[in-house]
Amino acid sequence: MGSYRLCLCYTRKFKVKEAEPPEDVRQAFKKYADGGATMSAEQFRRFLVESQGEAVASVADAQRVVDQVIHKRHHIAKFSRHALTLDDFHHFLFSADLNPPVGSEVHQDMTAPLSHYFIYTGHNSYLTGNQLSSDCSDVPIIKALQRGVRVVELDIWPNSAKDDVHVLHGRTLTTPVELIKCLKSIRENAFATSPYPVIITLEDHLTPDLQSKVAQMITQTFGEMLYYPEAELKELLSPEDLKHRIIISTKPPKEYLEAKGTKESSHSEKKDAEDDIWGNDPLDVSLARQDNKTEGETNEHSHEDEESDDCETESCQPGGPTYKRLIAIHAGKPKGGLKEALQVEADKVRRLSLSEQALEKAAESHSTDVVRFTQKNILRVYPKGTRFNSSNYKPLVGWMHGAQMVAFNMQGYGRFLWLMHGMFRANGGCGYVKKPDFLMSLGPKNEVFDPKAKLDVKKNLTVTVYMGDGWHLDFKQTHFDLYSPPDFYTRVGIAGVPADTVMKKTKKIEDDWTPVWNQEFSFPLTVPELALLRIEVHEYDMSEKDDFAGQTCLPVSELKSGIRAIPLYDRKGEKLSSARLLMRFDFD
Repeated sequence: MGSYRLCLCYTRKFKVKEAEPPEDVRQAFKKYADGGATMSAEQFRRFLVESQGEAVASVADAQRVVDQVIHKRHHIAKFSRHALTLDDFHHFLFSADLNPPVGSEVHQDMTAPLSHYFIYTGHNSYLTGNQLSSDCSDVPIIKALQRGVRVVELDIWPNSAKDDVHVLHGRTLTTPVELIKCLKSIRENAFATSPYPVIITLEDHLTPDLQSKVAQMITQTFGEMLYYPEAELKELLSPEDLKHRIIISTKPPKEYLEAKGTKESSHSEKKDAEDDIWGNDPLDVSLARQDNKTEGETNEHSHEDEESDDCETESCQPGGPTYKRLIAIHAGKPKGGLKEALQVEADKVRRLSLSEQALEKAAESHSTDVVRFTQKNILRVYPKGTRFNSSNYKPLVGWMHGAQMVAFNMQGYGRFLWLMHGMFRANGGCGYVKKPDFLMSLGPKNEVFDPKAKLDVKKNLTVTVYMGDGWHLDFKQTHFDLYSPPDFYTRVGIAGVPADTVMKKTKKIEDDWTPVWNQEFSFPLTVPELALLRIEVHEYDMSEKDDFAGQTCLPVSELKSGIRAIPLYDRKGEKLSSARLLMRFDFD
C-alpha cells in the first residue's frame, strides 16, 4: 500500500496491483496443461521445447525448474506440490533469472584468428570522468574488466622527475595514476568474468630508458600471463589459443621517429547531441544525415591518436630490444594516404587506428578496402578529440566495416554506450563476438562485402510488448509523479545498418505501476547479424521532459524466441533490481 498527498488536505491511498498473466500466457498454460489446473514437469518440458525453442532433454531437468519456481514463490521447504499453477507459470515467464532473453554461455567458435572477432574495447580506460580534468585511476579499469571489456588503453608519460611512468591524458589537467598500479589491477581483474585474452593498447610518450623500465614492470607484473611471440606475427592467434593471456599492442619504438604529432584542428566545445539522452534520438534515420552535415570536421590525427608522438630526436631511437619484443600486435601506419594504410600485407599483420571521422571518410571512399583490411588485420576506431565530456559515437559504422576494436569511453553514458553493452551481451558476455561470415568471406571474383550495397530483407522479427512490473520496488512512490502513479510507455526498435534502423513506441498507460500494453511490432531486417534490439521505458510528463525508467539493448542474433522476461538497466548500464518487461519474440 502506498500514498500520495493531495492539496495538503487529504491523502490518496493506492495499491500496486498484482501483475495479471496476459492472454497469451493464459492460452499457453491452457494448451500445455491440457486444460487442467496445474502443469506437470513433462507438460512444462513440452512447452519449453515446442514454444520457447529450448533444448530441455529430460523431464528431470524440467522438474528442477518447476521445484525452483515453487520454492521461490512459496518459501516452504516441505511444500509437497510439484506442478505449476497458472500464477507459478506466469512467475517463471516473468523471471529474468529463470527465463532470460539471451543465453549466458560462450557458444561461438573461439578458434579463429583475433581479426575474426569484434572485441569489447575501452578508450582512455583510466579516466574517471571527462577527458580534460577528471582523475586518472585504476578503478574504471577494474570496472571495465569486470563488465567484460577485453581491450584496455593506457596513455603512458614520464612523471615530473622523469624517473617513473604515469598514466594520464597528456596535455590536460587530469591527475595521474602510477602505471604499476594500473598493471597490477589489470593482472588481478583481467579474467574475473572472461578467460579470453586482455589486450593492453599503449599510447607511448616515453624516452628509451623509461621504455625499458616499462618492459621490466610488464614482465614482472604479468609473468607467464604475458604473451609475446619470438618474431613478428604473420597471422594472429585465436582467443582460444590466448586464454588467460595478456597482450601488448603499440608502435615499435623505432617508428616514433617517423611520426609527426599533429594537433586537433578543431576544438569546438559544442555539446554532442548524442550525449543528451533526452534530446532527439541520434539513432533515428531522419537525423543521421543531418548529423553528418553538422559534425565538426577534425584532422584524423588527434592528440588521441597513438600514431603520433612528440619524440623526434635521436635519443628516442629504440628503447632496447626488450620493450619492442613485448609488443605482440604492432600498431603503425605506413607512409602515404588512407589507400596505402589499408593495404593487406601477405607476411605480417598489424593494427591501424582511425578516428571516428577518419573512419566515416574511409567508409565513403574506401568501404570495401576497409572490409578487406579487417579480414586479416586489426582496425581500432577511437572517439574524436573534441568529445571532452566522454561521449561516444555510432558504433555500427565500425562494425559494418569489420572493425574489431570500436573503442568507447566506458565511463560515459548515453544511447551509444547502451548499444555497446548490448553487442557484448552476445556470446555469453565473454568480450569476443564472432564477426558475421559475410564480413570474412570472399565472393567468386575475390570481392568482399560492400557495406553500401542495398540488400533484401533476410529475416522478420516480431516483438510483442505485453507488460512491465517492478518499478514500485526500484523507485520511490513520488519519483515519477508527486500526486499519481506513473504513465509508462515503451520505445522499441532496431539499431543496425541504415536500412534496418527504426524506433517505435507503445501507447502510454496512465496511472499504473504495472502497465499492460499488449502491442505488437514488426521489424524487417536486411542484416539481422548486426542488428540490436533497443528497448527503453519512459514515463510521460505533460509539462516537462519525460522521465527515464529503464533501458536495455539485446543482440537480435542471440534473442531466444517465445515469451521472455527482459531485465532493465539504468542510464549507466547498471541492472535495476526489479523493473522488467514481459515480451515475446518471433522470427520468420
